[in-house]
Amino acid sequence: MNKLDKVLYTARAHTTGGREGQSRTDDGRLDVQLSSPGGAGTGTNPEQLFAAGYSACFIGAMKAVAAKQKITLPQDLSVDAEVDLGPVGQAYGIAVRMNIHLPGMDTASARQLVDTAHQVCPYSNATRGNIDVQLNVG
Repeated sequence: MNKLDKVLYTARAHTTGGREGQSRTDDGRLDVQLSSPGGAGTGTNPEQLFAAGYSACFIGAMKAVAAKQKITLPQDLSVDAEVDLGPVGQAYGIAVRMNIHLPGMDTASARQLVDTAHQVCPYSNATRGNIDVQLNVG
């Protein structure tokens, strides 16, 4: 297990009702209704929140790597994250596909940047060896 050298930030959320409930952060910046995937509710679900969080974090990691390596990133870079939910034996698990768009970058440079960002990203480090994560560059 990796231990933090120093805590830079702590996110706090209060959730009630599980997948059919509500979640809000202590600072009030996030306040969402939750619904099960494919259910009748109008809220989001944990897999959608994970997809949004992971993709945003991954872009941050790419920006950090690019700054260190003095690489200019495309202004219109984006990540489309897909999070699958399904059974794993008697339990449930997730799998992730990150579809990374770096318009104008040559394929080799984009792949190297993505692979390095995958080593830096906190979400990638948290999931490594636990779930299937595919990084598609295109």
